[in-house]
Amino acid sequence: MNQLQAMRVFLQVAENGSFGRAAASLELSNAVVTRYVALLETHLNTRLVNRTTRSVSLTEAGAAYAEGCRQMLEQLDVMELSVAQSATDPSGRLKLVAVASFSLFGLTPLLQRYRAQYPKVKLSVTLLHRPVDLIEEGFDVGIVVPGQVSSGTLIKRSLLKVSAIAVASRGYIHANGAPPAPAQLAGHTFLAPSTNLHNTEWCFVDPLGQEQTVSLEPAYSVNNAVMLRQAALADMGITILPENHVAADVRDGQLVQVLADYRIKGADKEVSLVYPGRRHVSAKTRSFVDFTVNYFRAETAPSFPAVFQNT
Repeated sequence: MNQLQAMRVFLQVAENGSFGRAAASLELSNAVVTRYVALLETHLNTRLVNRTTRSVSLTEAGAAYAEGCRQMLEQLDVMELSVAQSATDPSGRLKLVAVASFSLFGLTPLLQRYRAQYPKVKLSVTLLHRPVDLIEEGFDVGIVVPGQVSSGTLIKRSLLKVSAIAVASRGYIHANGAPPAPAQLAGHTFLAPSTNLHNTEWCFVDPLGQEQTVSLEPAYSVNNAVMLRQAALADMGITILPENHVAADVRDGQLVQVLADYRIKGADKEVSLVYPGRRHVSAKTRSFVDFTVNYFRAETAPSFPAVFQNT
């Protein structure tokens, strides 16, 4: 027996006071309606209706059961309507995990514009300095860098790629000079990400495509790009950071790019948006994915700082 359907049929019988009228309203045969009610009575081991040739009346147990069916089915209808709307109308709480360094500088404008367009969606943002399992930890979507996400069942959408450059403050350059070639970096104070994020060897490619690899022992290392930038601004030495991360500092003259003719091999980073599966994606997740991808593609999108490391 489909008990839920049987309850709906019985409630129609109770409200119409007739098997025939209930059958007509449900577009079922009289026999099917009669059978559903009989199955319910057998299941409950209780008579629910009194039948005569002319009318149907509820027993005391039937009246109580009908009221319980009415309340339960109303709650079920409300719940189903809410779930169905969530698949088409962006609403509810969206759990977003994002790479910390990128987010501190570039995420708020995106989230502000998204909320303005989708005010029914509430955002719960978590910034992480570690790898994350999106599904296991219950996130709807992530803005991450390579190596940060451990789950292999995610859809990935590339947002932007950022080249890294070597920079130092004007104060440091004034006191120590600028290295004319990568080999001279060894004679300077080098600020670096932690060794678990990048080893001590850095490969520079000149305009002719020739590679020069240098091993640099850092005088200062930290696993956060924000602090690495702050160290460079404090005249502590030369460091390598994403170009977008220090673009404003270079433009304002607070930092100076060194070895500008060289490309740093293997230091470019990609920021991506990831989310679970293609099937049954909620409206809130789909709206955020589409909005974010379009936001980064738009010609008017701001130049975002990106992360150097997967933190």
